[in-house]
Amino acid sequence: MTGEGLHFDVDEGMRLAADALGSPNDPPVVLLHGGGQTRHSWSETAQALAAGGWYAVSVDLRGHGESDWSPTGDYSPTRFANDVTRLARAFDEPPVLVGASLGGISSLLAVGTADTEARPLARALVLVDIATQVEPDGADRIVSFMESRPDGFASLQEAADAVALYNPHRKPPRNLDGLAKNLRKHADGRYRWHWDPAFLKRRHFSADSLTDPMLLDRAARGLTIPTLLVRGRLSDLLSQEGAEAFLEQVPHAKFADVSGAGHMVAGDQNDLFADAVLGFLSAEL
Repeated sequence: MTGEGLHFDVDEGMRLAADALGSPNDPPVVLLHGGGQTRHSWSETAQALAAGGWYAVSVDLRGHGESDWSPTGDYSPTRFANDVTRLARAFDEPPVLVGASLGGISSLLAVGTADTEARPLARALVLVDIATQVEPDGADRIVSFMESRPDGFASLQEAADAVALYNPHRKPPRNLDGLAKNLRKHADGRYRWHWDPAFLKRRHFSADSLTDPMLLDRAARGLTIPTLLVRGRLSDLLSQEGAEAFLEQVPHAKFADVSGAGHMVAGDQNDLFADAVLGFLSAEL
């Protein structure tokens, strides 16, 4: 297996940063993180996919990580979906799209609005703890956490302590190297999350402004490709009722409920999550 850094050009003259793991001769899987995260949240998942014979490409969404920030501050769901479309079309064959939260909504909208006359946009779709209905309290809790420390943290450990309070069921990391990839040390010596503050100005991630529910419903009901919905059993964003509603909209979809995981499924229980995704891909493709 080889790892390499990639860039993808999208609208507004922007470039998205990405990492690739595995052989480019293997079928591609594009991994798209949630709001406020980076491509590094998929590190262990990408390793498992590459070991399973897939070309795993994890991408920083616009305004996140090493990707460009929007020059117009446009972080609307439609813009994210357009980026996913550009990403998927950059491959020689339709990739599998694996999207967590914001990445999942963006992927669902991209697939649901794609022009498929030439070829399908994606080979399969995996939605990670996101569907067409989300719990407002859970969405608001995520936004509140992202907005809570504009002054940053005095140390990486202080940031780790804040994450532990937000996500108490996750085991504390053995080292802070992974967390360090999501923060930047500024001139004042303080660490701040590395995303564009404009991402939160219009509360793009709140339940009532995430996107048009009717558009999401149409996108879901129009799905024909193999689809897997993964829910963290402890999630406060995607309820069991929300998952069941999606499975009614997409009768052919498969479902995995990961025990011991909250909204950040891959980070909470990566082995169980990776097994669910690999099992789905093996059975369906």
